Amino acid sequence: MSEIFNIISMTEQEKMLASKIYDSSDEELVKMRTKAHRLSHDYNHCYDDETEKRNAILKQLLPHAGKDLYLQSPIQFDYGVFTRFGDRCYANFNLVILDCAKVTIGNDVFFGPNCTLATPMHPFLSSERNMKTHEDGSLYNLEYAKPIKIGNGCWIASNVTICGGVTIGDDTIIGAGSVVTRDIPSGVLAVGNPCKVIRKLTEQDSIYLKQELF
Repeated sequence: MSEIFNIISMTEQEKMLASKIYDSSDEELVKMRTKAHRLSHDYNHCYDDETEKRNAILKQLLPHAGKDLYLQSPIQFDYGVFTRFGDRCYANFNLVILDCAKVTIGNDVFFGPNCTLATPMHPFLSSERNMKTHEDGSLYNLEYAKPIKIGNGCWIASNVTICGGVTIGDDTIIGAGSVVTRDIPSGVLAVGNPCKVIRKLTEQDSIYLKQELF
């Protein structure tokens, strides 16, 4: 009974971050999304050499970012404030982060082009998923979200989608085109749809053992 009371007394933002069903049309959430979308747009319309301008936008969009973050535009964030980057992270073109739940990214994480981190979850039954109508006639839908966590030293290759609720361990590689629907441990190569562990990474993977590269 107390849990039901606690949920009723929560704001829509608090419900969202607690992975509870929430109303995404909530006025405060709409304002936050609008701000993040505008900042994403502004960042995307900067030239690569407009470093100071880009950094100033990122400080507003991603207040919890670590040092030496580089995001190649275009980018798109739903909120920004719920995403945390570690130090020295890099993302190639078209990084999309729908951070309705918290997204935590460690140090030295690389993203290839066209990567998506999607925390939102929707009901499976269409009757529950379809748009609904408030008393004032405005439309809304019910959804929930699950957090995403990526450890230190990961490489997320091109065209990877990471779904809500997933944790990826340190030093792991997610191969191109993968759809990650469940947790992946540290220190492995994982590929596929759904993404599965292929093998562990070892010292035998060192570039210095590949004579054709030098």
